Amino acid sequence: MIIERDLEIPMSDGLILKADVYRPETSDKVPVILAGGPYGKGVKYQEHYKRLWDSLVEMHPDVLKNSTQKYLTWETVDPEIWVPWGYACVRFDSRGAGRSQGFLDIFSPRETEDFATVIEWCGTQEWSNGAVGLNGISYYAINQWQVAALKPKHLKAMIPWEGAADHYRDWARHGGILSNHFMEFWFPSQVLAIQHGNPNGPTDHWLTEDKGEQHLSTGPSILSERERKENHAHTLDNFRARELDDEWYQQRSPNWDNVEVPFLSAASWAGFGLHPRGNFEAFIQAKSADKWLEVHPGRHEEWFYLEYGMQLQKRFFDFYLKDEKNGWDKEPKVWLNLRRPFSNDFTLRKENEWPLERTKWTKLFIDASQNGSLSWKENPKSAEINFSSNSRGISILSDPLKSETEITGPIVAKLFVSSSTEDCDIFITLQAFSETGKEVYFQGTVDPRTPLAQGWLRASHRKLDKNKSLFWRPYHSHDEKQMLLPNEIYELDIEIWPQSIILPKGYKIGINISGQDFDRPGESIGDYMPCRGSGPFLHNDPFDRPKEIFSGETSIYSGENHNSYILLPIIPSD
Repeated sequence: MIIERDLEIPMSDGLILKADVYRPETSDKVPVILAGGPYGKGVKYQEHYKRLWDSLVEMHPDVLKNSTQKYLTWETVDPEIWVPWGYACVRFDSRGAGRSQGFLDIFSPRETEDFATVIEWCGTQEWSNGAVGLNGISYYAINQWQVAALKPKHLKAMIPWEGAADHYRDWARHGGILSNHFMEFWFPSQVLAIQHGNPNGPTDHWLTEDKGEQHLSTGPSILSERERKENHAHTLDNFRARELDDEWYQQRSPNWDNVEVPFLSAASWAGFGLHPRGNFEAFIQAKSADKWLEVHPGRHEEWFYLEYGMQLQKRFFDFYLKDEKNGWDKEPKVWLNLRRPFSNDFTLRKENEWPLERTKWTKLFIDASQNGSLSWKENPKSAEINFSSNSRGISILSDPLKSETEITGPIVAKLFVSSSTEDCDIFITLQAFSETGKEVYFQGTVDPRTPLAQGWLRASHRKLDKNKSLFWRPYHSHDEKQMLLPNEIYELDIEIWPQSIILPKGYKIGINISGQDFDRPGESIGDYMPCRGSGPFLHNDPFDRPKEIFSGETSIYSGENHNSYILLPIIPSD
């Protein structure tokens, strides 16, 4: 293949972004697979993310078996696979990152405008057939929604794999609660480490080999620490200062009415805290007529590189970028890889809509009497359960299931709550347990023991947007705070992110309700970040959660006029 490095792409303000191109050695014009972001086009996956690569290979020794994996970068396609398939692969460093100069401001309107410019550049090169597809994981998925809303002419299809969309609800503030911990880890280690001008950035081994002298993936400029600090936006500070959903967040979120390009939205069942919600919401809300939803289990990058994921991506892009009549347009719109407890065997089932039309929406009532339980029948007796907001809260169980039960879809908690202070945060986790009491959990995006589902809400953010709320997915406006009167009872509708599980007869459903992040006792586990049940997506910022407000006593009520329940999407077996 032909490899061209550090190609210069001019932006509308004259700034130059740098790109690498891998393309077939042919006179035929070919479609383009494009990805751009701040992780460094010249940063080797196996080097900068060594632990993750080594563990992926240990899990799947035959991963990318038709490649030497020589040109891999984190969360992007492998050129050694895609170029022989007849595609050009283009990677570019976004403004202020890697080898591109400028002010680094992740997911900003300026960065999105740059992305659209690169798409048009790719579509007009002499070796391009004019059809550009976007493909990538996480950051390289999130920015796809944003740029698609700008409608660049040469963008023909895209695969946002495990992304996010709503900058406020999916990422910065879950239910209004600041999600700080991930940003405190991720931004320095994965973004600032590759900021343009960082003298400690990784070597670009590919460029070094081509030029015969050492080149940094963050060069060629060398900037002082002060210069670099002044040359990037401080995103977490904005998260911290902006408790309500304002224009700053909205500028970094897609306008779904403007997203019209065909897409395959690939979601994770267990990426709570960042990745699944945006993929589901895109499928529901985007204007595109040609759109598919695929959902899979596993670690964050895992299924993207497995043969299943590779063939899925290839078939989709062959149809839209090469005009191959491979029947993709006849495929059902929703692909679900169904999970069962304590099994790595997943069943692919194709459906036609989301949520599933045949869903039997079923209330599982919270009975607050006798230390709490979950019941399929409403208990009219009034009762309450109390817990300290700085404890692990309460965990309550259902009776054993009388038959095998599939739960697939979005979930809602209706809670009647009071607090001893003027506000409280509610963290709710759906669990399941075997007949012997063993908890059901799965490998998540990061956490090896991810529970079935999670949701969050700050009580003062309980106001609903009536136009956007659905009975199976409440939508909070987050445009004003409605503080609590201590010890008064308030009704909360809490969105719990979608999931799927098929539970055998005799298993029990459980929920944990607390005033802090769900975690299990004992040591943290994980090969990437320490995890105890919620992965790195923790909400423990003292500025956002001052003890005098968020360390009070919280009460959950049940019975007449206060029917707290969980709304479950039960899928009939027939």
